[in-house]
Amino acid sequence: MCYKIELPTEFKKRISTMLPEEELEAFFACYSEERKYGLRYNPLKIGREAFLAECADFQLEKVTWAEEGYYYDPAKQPGKHILHEAGAYYIQEPSAMAVVELLDPKPGERVLDLCAAPGGKSTQIAGRLAGEGMLVSNEIVSNRSKILSQNIERMGVTNCVVTNESPAGLATFFPEFFDKIVVDAPCSGEGMFRKEPEALAQWSPENVALCAERQREILKQAAGMLKPGGVLVYSTCTFSKEENEDCIRDFVTSHPEFDIQKMHRIWPHKEPGEGHFMARLIKKGCTDPVSEDEKANTTGEKYRKENTCLLTGDKKLVKQVSTFLQDELMLDINQFSGMMHTFGEQVYLLPTGFDRLKGLKIERPGLHLATMKKNRLEPAHGLAMAMQFYHCPKTIPLTATQAVMFLRGESISLDAAQLKEKIHKGWCVVEYAGCSLGFTKVTGNILKNHYPKGLRKDVIF
Repeated sequence: MCYKIELPTEFKKRISTMLPEEELEAFFACYSEERKYGLRYNPLKIGREAFLAECADFQLEKVTWAEEGYYYDPAKQPGKHILHEAGAYYIQEPSAMAVVELLDPKPGERVLDLCAAPGGKSTQIAGRLAGEGMLVSNEIVSNRSKILSQNIERMGVTNCVVTNESPAGLATFFPEFFDKIVVDAPCSGEGMFRKEPEALAQWSPENVALCAERQREILKQAAGMLKPGGVLVYSTCTFSKEENEDCIRDFVTSHPEFDIQKMHRIWPHKEPGEGHFMARLIKKGCTDPVSEDEKANTTGEKYRKENTCLLTGDKKLVKQVSTFLQDELMLDINQFSGMMHTFGEQVYLLPTGFDRLKGLKIERPGLHLATMKKNRLEPAHGLAMAMQFYHCPKTIPLTATQAVMFLRGESISLDAAQLKEKIHKGWCVVEYAGCSLGFTKVTGNILKNHYPKGLRKDVIF
């Protein structure tokens, strides 16, 4: 397929000062070629071998710079597949996957994704944390923070708090709190010209300057939230030096406590992707006396030993939820780690160490466990999507046809082979290819559908 993209004259002039003359033709020619499409499998919900087996029809090719990343054939429409709704993978521009590789988050760490919507980098970070430690995913735009929250839920993340704050507002709550921070800054989007035509239409030198000014302010706020010895990764999907190298060098000049460890670009005429800029910075200061290798090996174990489930908020409701989880779903409450807390009739499991609630604009305070409705409890969809973390005997595997019906919101009749009489009564989790899809309520051999109405859709397999 051929494309015709008219690049702004001023943009071409700027690129001509950045690339060697012998590369310019190849750079501009790539805008007449079809772009590459990418997705990441989600290690929270599916293993690599199972993913490759289930998604072989997507004609997958490995993304070299991302452990979980693959290119796919867009004609196969993976965004309409059962496993997409199950959170088995996240569709993401391939170049953008390199940012979290550079951040290198480890289980047990506290990580901030400061400009997080729609959630590509947050869900990739969550996969690396493997349910241990804490992820704060922030988005200043309210409707985008809701989309972010939905993606966090779909991918089965248990230890993420989604906030809806300005960087300055967030900084007042988390002074020198995080081990690692990623700032995927709002930018002029020069790397999105093929993917998003509006980015091309909105481009101007004035907008580049405006973005650069905003990026400097965001970095300033991020600096105060990082622990001494911590890592900050800055990234954009644009090419301009003003928003990239110049921005980083100005930042370290005004913040001498930071060192530049690495700066890297992905160019679309050299690598199969839309292009990205990344910089990894280290904040000087006192660090843990153990080596980085020792820290990587012990952080997760230390987290597990210190982590317990605490109960706060409306004690009566929390106790009811604890009993419900154990009696109705046969879940051992000791599997849950964090702080169980009530918000009105909603009960969430907050990540361990997250106690900053008052005054903070929170879109999603952690893992949604249950809701009280008309004096009865219903398990939350988020809990079902995160069921890979908890041993639940009340799980029913569905065929592909049944999974399609479930995601449409239909009731399902099961045969005797799919039911275990003593277990499969009342609330149960349904799954496809080992990935949980949602809750159902079993009466006889009928599954009453409790898949959220706002998520119901037609899918393929």
